[in-house]
Amino acid sequence: MRDENISPHLEQLLDKLQDRTAVIGIVGLGYVGLPLTLCYAAQGFKVLGIDIDTDKVERLNRGESYIKHIDANAICSARELGFEATADFTRAGEADALIICVPTPLNAFREPDLSYVLGTVSALLPYVREGQVVSLESTTYPGTTEEELRPRLESRGFTVGRDLFLVFSPEREDPGNPHFQTRTIPKVCGGSTPACLEAGLALYRAAVDRVVPVSSTRAAELTKLLENIHRAVNIGLVNEMKIIADRMGIDIHEVIRAAATKPFGFTPYYPGPGLGGHCIPIDPFYLTWKAREYGVHTRFIELAGEINSDMPHWVIGKVADALNERGRSIMGSRVLVLGIAYKKDVEDMRESPSVALMEILRRKGATVDYSDPHVPVFPRMREHRFELSSVPLTPNLIASYDVVLLATAHSAFDYELVRQYANLIVDTRGVYTERLPNVVKA
Repeated sequence: MRDENISPHLEQLLDKLQDRTAVIGIVGLGYVGLPLTLCYAAQGFKVLGIDIDTDKVERLNRGESYIKHIDANAICSARELGFEATADFTRAGEADALIICVPTPLNAFREPDLSYVLGTVSALLPYVREGQVVSLESTTYPGTTEEELRPRLESRGFTVGRDLFLVFSPEREDPGNPHFQTRTIPKVCGGSTPACLEAGLALYRAAVDRVVPVSSTRAAELTKLLENIHRAVNIGLVNEMKIIADRMGIDIHEVIRAAATKPFGFTPYYPGPGLGGHCIPIDPFYLTWKAREYGVHTRFIELAGEINSDMPHWVIGKVADALNERGRSIMGSRVLVLGIAYKKDVEDMRESPSVALMEILRRKGATVDYSDPHVPVFPRMREHRFELSSVPLTPNLIASYDVVLLATAHSAFDYELVRQYANLIVDTRGVYTERLPNVVKA
């Protein structure tokens, strides 16, 4: 039985979510927004997807997918169920829920860049109406929802918690992971007010198996940061252990495999050439920036960040040493980077350490090519530009390079072919478990 003091706007919204007549607006149709769109469509909701990229909009409306691990058939099914994509922000008023899934990168000073979030809110603001629930899913520092979104919404004369409802619910997508779907990943949700939380829980329970309420939007924002900083710190630990093991002539991957046999008290994390993806390389800086407002110096987190940020340079040092032992320098060498996506078996290039490796090699005078079956053409990126296409792995081609730098361990690569024909392999992912004369671990 509902509280008799419940806002009529909330009551109407809850009814629409319960009987699935609510229109769900997803703003930002990338690696977070598109899976969420498909999830709501599969649960019987009409979904309106909003994105500034007209090419994405047109492709979705044709039933095409631009994300490799999302099948075009899923887009076609969603279209048949009423999903429509648009670049027209004036249509935001048609939605009963507006879920914001846009990037939150860092600026040139490694500080939070909320321009995408605030630009999106500004574009939506003239069309926000009473009875809507607005949810921010973009990773950010604690206080963003209350300090940035709420005042903007209330500038329209609305009272948050009575006229419309504001929540923060951090995304938890893991692109390319076949073991989890949007519907099966528990969803954390915090509201600006108790009524907002009630609206947020109803919104997400309609599409996700388990929703986890927390006491505030700030708690939800910090939850997301903790999840990813936990990984960043532990990866920083194993990256430092990798350097120690390398000096001692020990294979860190062998050590991790052995330690992982312990059935309690140990969780394996794996080293690499640096951190990639939208969250893990960025999230620690969101917290360290905000912590300074409270007079806190996040020494432990920042140390892990320094170690992880230095990994591409450490790898290039290993490349230089390996070439030097063969009478060559990086300048003038031909280098093939194997895998440029940020993790295996996806095409996602966000914050990929492979690109940092390519930039450093190019600055040092190497001729750089790459091979990646998931990235046939080097994409447009905000900070990097390479006029390159993926090269095929053939015996003659592999043998033509001075060094093959294994940066992303895609399953599609023929590692035995590479081992057989490469003059030198620098392996940053522990693919080659044996000691081989042409393989250097990094």
